[in-house]
Amino acid sequence: MTFRHALNCSIVLPDLPLLERPAAAAAAGFDAVEFWWPFDSAAPSDPEVDRFARAVEEAGVQLVGLNIAAGDMPAGDRGLASWPGREQEFRDSVAVAVGLGERLGIGIFNALYGNRIDGATGQDELAAQNLAHAANEAGRIGATIVLEPLSGADRYPIRTAAQAVAVLDRVGAPHLGLLADLYHLAVNGEDLDAVITTYADRIAHVQLADAPGRHEPGTGELDLAHLLDALDEAGYTGRTALEYVPTRPDFAWLKESA
Repeated sequence: MTFRHALNCSIVLPDLPLLERPAAAAAAGFDAVEFWWPFDSAAPSDPEVDRFARAVEEAGVQLVGLNIAAGDMPAGDRGLASWPGREQEFRDSVAVAVGLGERLGIGIFNALYGNRIDGATGQDELAAQNLAHAANEAGRIGATIVLEPLSGADRYPIRTAAQAVAVLDRVGAPHLGLLADLYHLAVNGEDLDAVITTYADRIAHVQLADAPGRHEPGTGELDLAHLLDALDEAGYTGRTALEYVPTRPDFAWLKESA
């Protein structure tokens, strides 16, 4: 069985070794996956990159989305785009990501904006430069850089769709789009129907989990079936990626909700 959804292997399959996750997703019926940055550094070795790519290829799944290096996520980092002093790390990871994109056909790269840094100045100007560079590099292979509003990170300044789109407009480069994570937007108090209606032409990727809780669809209060219908009606044709914290070890819930 295949589903329309892609599976975020970084959050949904955390207990499996990284290189086993694409095959596990395929065994569960998914033909598409996405990952957060899958390496320990922004500039992994060529053998590390090759092992990851081969794991995806051998699983027979499409890698539809990949995060640019975002720093130490467990420690609270949320991206490098606006982080002074880490410009080279950001650009190194963009180069690696685009190289993987050429090999694997990745169409979406998520460049997290980065937290506000105490005492730092010029973060928004730096982010604009870095995002423009990333968009230019992604554009060479026909891919898109997306910007994501987040919840649960007090120092992360992009919390609404309007704030993200304002950044995209300020950068003014092609090959940039909005990542509409329905969970984060809902937790931040957004009217999801209004977001879809207002920004349909800017939404380049969609992620979902139920809210509150960030667990499987059906565990919270979001009418995800309605929202997916609204996205269809608005002309969204991309994948919807399941990016939730699992409460059960299987995907029976997905068949039950079909």
